[in-house]
Parts: sequence; C-alpha cells; structure tokens
Amino acid sequence: MRRLLPEPAMDGADPYVEYGDAPGLRVGMVMSADGSVTDAEGWTDGLGGAADFRVFRTLRALADAIVVGAGTVRTGRLGPARLRADLRARRGGPPAPIVVVSRSPGFDWTLPLFTEAETPTVVVTTERARAHVPSGVPVIAAGDDDVDLPEAVRLLHAEFGPRLLCEGGPGLATALLRASLVDELCLNIAPALHGPRTPLLTGLPAEIPVDPAALYLDEGVLFVRYRVARV
Repeated sequence: MRRLLPEPAMDGADPYVEYGDAPGLRVGMVMSADGSVTDAEGWTDGLGGAADFRVFRTLRALADAIVVGAGTVRTGRLGPARLRADLRARRGGPPAPIVVVSRSPGFDWTLPLFTEAETPTVVVTTERARAHVPSGVPVIAAGDDDVDLPEAVRLLHAEFGPRLLCEGGPGLATALLRASLVDELCLNIAPALHGPRTPLLTGLPAEIPVDPAALYLDEGVLFVRYRVARV
C-alpha cells in the first residue's frame, strides 16, 4: 500500500491501521468511483478486490465490535467474523463480535452468523422487540419503539470497548452520521463505474464537514480516511 497523504514517515511506518490511531466510531465502506456501494450483481463483493479485502479484514481485527444493519444480515451473505493467524496474534484474542442493529429483528436465526460465530453475534434492538430475539442470542436494548442510536453506541462502548467499526449498509451509516456519532469515515474507492445503483449514503439533512486525514493507493483502489466533524 502506497501512502499519498500525508508524506510517508522516514521510518516507513504506516499509521493507516495502527490500533492506537483507531477512533471511537469508524465507518468503513467500499464504493465505485461514481458512488455506488453495489456492483452489477447488487453486492459489494466485486468492487474493491483483494486490496479492499485486506483492509476490510485488518479494520475488523482492530475493532472491539463490528456494527452492521439489518438489511446486510437479511441477504444471508454475512458470515461470522474470522481472523487470520497474524491478525489474531495482533489482536491478541478471538474476533470482535458482529453487532446487528434492527428495530424489527425478524432474522433467520439458523444462519451461521448466529449459530457458528466464535464470538457470539449480538443484536441491538428496542425494549419492545427484545422478546423476539431467541434466548441464546445476546441482546442489547436501546430505546422503546425505535433504536436510540446514541444510547446504543454508549452501551456498545461500555460492553465491548472504545473502538467500534460500522460496515454499513447505507441506511445505518447515514443514521449514525445524522446522529453525529461518527468520528472517521474510511472510503475504499474502487476503480470502476457502476452507474446509479445503491448510493453510499441515503441522504443527509445538512452538510457535514470532513477533513481528509490520509490517502493511500493499492492495486488501483484509493483508500481515503476522513475525520468527521461532530455537528
């Protein structure tokens, strides 16, 4: 991975994925050069290739919890988090839990995400809906009729640690930005044009300032780190 911004350090150190540099809540997503987060098949798989996948796995290894939206889970394509031996050694333990945020947790509870995860998958939902989560699945209730995202983030920090990674989808990423909960946005921009399919964000009420903190290039993919202003 070649660092473009800021200038590389003399010792060759690469702070992109240094554990101590991880923010409180990081959103990490891949998109095409024209802003779509899905490829021609309607998935993210074909966007970033091997370079994106390397960063994806490393960011997971650095997180205390991996937060995803309900739509991602309902595709049935999201499996349990796993770690390569080197990333497990760097992390010093098993994978972070995947945390599913949904006010209506009507999932297929037989999916490997819920039955085969080394670190149990957690569901964040409402007080009203928590009764619909099977007893063997850890649940965190935040809000009565809808998920209270600030409270959910507070509870996740308290339960798992200071570094959360949100992998989308667009609806959840947008909601976290709307609630001014995001510290860093990591965009992996793939060298492809896919047309107006699924946008990165579903619409924000006002401009949110971001400050480019670092820029990297690997196998044609641009990796951009933005610090997000709290508004």
